[in-house]
Amino acid sequence: MAAAFSAAFPVDIETMADGSMLLRPGGELPPYPAKITERLVDWAGAVPERVCFAQRDDSGAWRALDYRDTLARVRRIGSALLDLGLSAERPLAILSGNGLEHQLLSLGAMYAGIPYVAVSPAYSLIDHSLGRIRHVAKLMTPGMVAVFGAGLFDAAIECAADADAPLLTDVARGSRRRVIDWAEFECSQPTPRVDEVHRLLGSDAIAKFLLTSGSTGIPKAVTTTHRMICSNQAMLQLALPFLASEPPVLVDWLPWNHVFGGSHNVGLSLMHGGSFYIDSGRPTVEGFRDTVRNLREISPTIYFNVPKGFEALAVSLERDEVLRKSYFRRLRANFFAGASLAQPVWDALDRVAEQETGARIPMITGLGATETGPSVTFTTPEMCRAGSVGLPVAGELVKLVPVGGKLEIRVRGPNVTPGYWRQPELDGDVFDDEGFYRLGDAVKWVDPRDRVLGLLFDGRICEDFKLSSGTWVSVGPLRLRLLDALAPLVADVVIGAPERDFVTALVFLDPIAAAGCAGEGGGHSLAALARSPQIRCSIGERLRLFNAEFSSSSMRVARALLLDSPPSLAEGEVTDKGSINQRIARERRAEELNALYSGSADGRIIVVEQRARTA
Repeated sequence: MAAAFSAAFPVDIETMADGSMLLRPGGELPPYPAKITERLVDWAGAVPERVCFAQRDDSGAWRALDYRDTLARVRRIGSALLDLGLSAERPLAILSGNGLEHQLLSLGAMYAGIPYVAVSPAYSLIDHSLGRIRHVAKLMTPGMVAVFGAGLFDAAIECAADADAPLLTDVARGSRRRVIDWAEFECSQPTPRVDEVHRLLGSDAIAKFLLTSGSTGIPKAVTTTHRMICSNQAMLQLALPFLASEPPVLVDWLPWNHVFGGSHNVGLSLMHGGSFYIDSGRPTVEGFRDTVRNLREISPTIYFNVPKGFEALAVSLERDEVLRKSYFRRLRANFFAGASLAQPVWDALDRVAEQETGARIPMITGLGATETGPSVTFTTPEMCRAGSVGLPVAGELVKLVPVGGKLEIRVRGPNVTPGYWRQPELDGDVFDDEGFYRLGDAVKWVDPRDRVLGLLFDGRICEDFKLSSGTWVSVGPLRLRLLDALAPLVADVVIGAPERDFVTALVFLDPIAAAGCAGEGGGHSLAALARSPQIRCSIGERLRLFNAEFSSSSMRVARALLLDSPPSLAEGEVTDKGSINQRIARERRAEELNALYSGSADGRIIVVEQRARTA
């Protein structure tokens, strides 16, 4: 039997004259299919009755589709889509979130060689101006719009595409568009044409477009080919060899409009004949109850989440014995992405795993981007520590380039996008003159003398800024250290501010932990918690201890302000995965940020140092 994990990734390192380093991974990339839907066909023949996708119905029971049924439906849907004349110029747009109908439709589109774009539901439901939906409609010119579920999307439907684009839906609704009923649509008879189209589909065909906002908040469409998805899955198999010998079982909520959920996790399940249980939960106080319910019933072999999700999971595992036994019954690995995992959360997961199983469960992560399919580097269990992003594996070439005193990571390989759809002017900003994609992330060696230990995340280059003294502030590492120091009271922090005399922090409180600290006498609204003497005292003392460890002004927080409202998804402060956009948050909170430097008497401000130190 193959080893569960790779012991180490062999990498040859060449230092160039300009100080850049080329990282050439050794070994061979495993063979991979031309398109991910090939694997659906393969598994439908090999294990037709195995659960492919499942989701709870309105009664709470699991509605499961096996591989044979999934392929049959995908072929019917693909045939119906071909009859509509959709193409990359007129793609399919799916507005609603994760669900069986969404998955069947997207697989049907890929089977028929029709690109699609899954649009974040937040663009329709939270952005009340619908500005981003209008932008997507102009950029993508969809040939059909699909919406599943209740009528929450009605306003967005009318501006999501030109008036001649039909609406595919499973709920009766009035619309100025031609409405196509989902029940009739998925019962279309498959034709030999759809199978022939699928047979001829090549690796460089566009599978889908993934929308990414980056630092601007304005969506860009990342052209995602079948080669990107499939080659990245082959790379993932090198990092997690047990995938080749044990069909994965996933319980997963991560949104399919993002690369982590939609390409990485769905792709992993299809590639290896896995069973994908769609989780309707979210890493929020209310939403995580659904996740706990699902994990109590379905034991995953590998569990994916963002750091916020693992924070909620660690607390639930400590309290819930039934959950703990189900979760660890066959778990081989945890895997996080999207942001750095705070060490206290990591330690809590290790502690509860040892309590239940007698051993730690490996926590795997890496570094990647929507434009890289997503993974560029992977960790091994031996690299487990907060901030580690590991090393690249076979199939890609990585370059580390000195930029502003840091090493920027760049990559070239089959998992890299050919570019942004209909925005070629953006390609020059992200590809260097040798064709390497710039991730915008900085890395550094865990130990320059022992590079087998891999790389550490060293912040987003675009987030870093200079103080008025000229001292650089490395936002990513500072944020991670602050979260460790302030856990569990703090959910996230925004670091301020460029061209100012000292570092400050805007603090998003964790509502549950902060309420516990405030005690019974205080109110538990965010407005009350932000002014609680107990919370201010606790965070102030922790910040003073934090500052005592550092001499440089770039690492010392002189003042902090406890925010009394959560980060805004509609305004782009936070993504629907929970990641904070530092630049947009600073712009949106400019008034509160200015209060930190003006000597304001705002009751939410904590003065840690009366006078900021220089570097």
